[in-house]
Amino acid sequence: MIQVRRGHERYPGGDAEAGIASLHAFSFGPHFDPDNLRFGALIACNEERLAAGAGFDEHPHRDTEIVTWVVEGELTHRDSAGHETTVRPGDLQRLSSAGGVRHVERNDGAGPLRFVQMWLAPLAFGGEPSYEVVRGIADGTPYAVARAGALLHLRRLAEGERTAVPDAARAYVRVVRGAVRLGGERLEAGDEARITDGAGLELRGLTASECLVWEMGAEPAHG
Repeated sequence: MIQVRRGHERYPGGDAEAGIASLHAFSFGPHFDPDNLRFGALIACNEERLAAGAGFDEHPHRDTEIVTWVVEGELTHRDSAGHETTVRPGDLQRLSSAGGVRHVERNDGAGPLRFVQMWLAPLAFGGEPSYEVVRGIADGTPYAVARAGALLHLRRLAEGERTAVPDAARAYVRVVRGAVRLGGERLEAGDEARITDGAGLELRGLTASECLVWEMGAEPAHG
């Protein structure tokens, strides 16, 4: 089964006066939707736009796997475990908050910042936080988020190029740039597809495009 959700259906958020615009694909904050709490391990997929100098002040997370993909600009990350990094387009950032961590996310650059941030539920609670940045991750390279039992595949497609969608209990496709075709559906930037028990599916680039594709099992049981 394929469920398509369009970019215009996302819940708006952020703080315009502070230079923050947010779009949420799942139930989030004041936008409580009991029918849209999660899909497989995914519990949030947020697109954030930060003006120069804007950011999220220090705030806590726990028992969440946080994966960030920068689309435009530079993201400054600082956390209570002592990490301080700048994440740029093509870099993949993962923060495993585990038993608890605090962090700051800011746009310290001169231009606008846009990133997609995805939160996943862990297979088990607690443990020690961990952090990683993969610089310039290659197209098609699977990135394992072991604590959530999930794999992320980055797909960059030229016009007419095709790539397989993983056969999995759950697959989630988020179009970041361009346009693709999945089955009989045209998906454009901001659109997503939630696929249950899919097999033999593929993405075809209708333009030069970039997609984030999650490969997951069923919703995890917590331990």
